[in-house]
Amino acid sequence: MKSIFDESTTDELIGRISMLNENSKAQWGKMDVYQMIKHCTLWEEMITGKMKTKRMFLGRLFGKMALKNMIKDEKPVKRNMPTVPGFNIKDHGEVLSEKNKWIALVKEHAHFSNTGFIHPFFGKMTKEQIGLLAYKHTDHHLRQFNC
Repeated sequence: MKSIFDESTTDELIGRISMLNENSKAQWGKMDVYQMIKHCTLWEEMITGKMKTKRMFLGRLFGKMALKNMIKDEKPVKRNMPTVPGFNIKDHGEVLSEKNKWIALVKEHAHFSNTGFIHPFFGKMTKEQIGLLAYKHTDHHLRQFNC
């Protein structure tokens, strides 16, 4: 399975992110391209430890089981999955600068050091689990915008 910590996978994702522009249209969901990119930028900041989040009550009950199910195979993440509170972006902004920020954050995975990461829903995760989930999350949103 693909992991964000694999250099060739990271290169592939960066190539796909680079294809996004202000005219990119979603195949599903409510976000426009800027909102999706900003959502993914915040997600990367969470993974790298630049942004802290709080555990969700339902995550404490079902998070480990949901994580196991989500990363058990190479199937893409299902469409219209709920997102962590605070990651629903409502504002609008400049696509190119946010896209460049996202690419820079993805490149940081080559030096990943946030081994104590705790996802707000899935809880404490191993580096391997983080790599798989980070890839699947990014792939999901790039598929959403046909990239």
